[in-house]
Amino acid sequence: MHERDVVVVGGGVIGCSIAYYLAKRGARVTVLERDLIGAHASSAAAGMLGAQVEMAAPGPMSELCMKSRSMFPDLASELYRLTGIDIELIRAGILRIAWNEEEAEMLRKRGAWQRDRGETADWWDKDRVRSVEPEVSDQIEGALYIPGDSHVSSSRLTRAFSYAAELLGAELIERCEVTAFRAGKDRIERVESDRGTFQAEHVVLAAGAWSASLAGKLGLRLPVVPIKGESLAVYPRKELFERTLFAEGCYLVPKADGKVIVGATERAGDFTEWVTMDAIRQLTSEAVRLVPELANSTFIRAWSSIRPGSPDGLPYIGRFGRFRNLFVATGHFRNGILLSPITGQRIAELIAGEEVPDLKPFSPDRLST
Repeated sequence: MHERDVVVVGGGVIGCSIAYYLAKRGARVTVLERDLIGAHASSAAAGMLGAQVEMAAPGPMSELCMKSRSMFPDLASELYRLTGIDIELIRAGILRIAWNEEEAEMLRKRGAWQRDRGETADWWDKDRVRSVEPEVSDQIEGALYIPGDSHVSSSRLTRAFSYAAELLGAELIERCEVTAFRAGKDRIERVESDRGTFQAEHVVLAAGAWSASLAGKLGLRLPVVPIKGESLAVYPRKELFERTLFAEGCYLVPKADGKVIVGATERAGDFTEWVTMDAIRQLTSEAVRLVPELANSTFIRAWSSIRPGSPDGLPYIGRFGRFRNLFVATGHFRNGILLSPITGQRIAELIAGEEVPDLKPFSPDRLST
């Protein structure tokens, strides 16, 4: 039997971040991953750090996102020093595009509350947008410019977290499926898998959309909504735009290697892993509508992943159920990359017995009854 301080079930970006922040504190951590590290949504994501662009209103979610976004510059340097992996943090900002006056008004209001909070969010009319990004369609109404939002390579970030955790003593076991939990009255005593049995002081469920079925093995209800997302990548013949472009229908993220990621569909309740022709048609149509010159790009590939959502749109981060040594970190939907540092740090703080008041709105018990 393997004895550890913490067993983390799930080796995506969230599980690897948790392992990293725990290992930094000296904890003996084992990550159990059913497939390969970062094999699912963590590697499929476009890597946007959209703390402002995705937030329609102020509240606990926007605050958590802002805090996590602020961690990335130091984190990028820290992970590079430890692992030699550049997570490709690109801080060119995001343009949230409006196609019509109704969308423009909505974005002006969004910019107002974000400025009240002390963030930069400036409304640009069509002419100003096209003076900076001339390849953008002349059919737009304008855009909200958000210089603070950025993006990283999601696969590199996940790999850097996992390598750094290992360098600090964590153990990562791939191709290891959890089959059962053995629990007493108020604590989990053992985690059983097809690669052996693990005994730990604490257990963390961080298995993305599959966390609900793991919770079910303990007789607990965790409402995780699987949301399939399909994306594609193209190589433009030349650099067409510097900033990420985010519009209704698609977003376009220009990566460090010259490719552009076009994302992403949203299909709730869909656990299938294939990419549909309809998704490719929809994404390419919207991409070319936004930047017409993309029609001449070279198509690279398309892919899909299952992202974990929740009924109220908030992630689950915290202690869970009647088991005092069980924690959950899932339900991040489109913000898993963005929220990975703060989630890892906060779970490590909780396990260390610290008070973490900003996690109260994200309690996994809030929807479980």
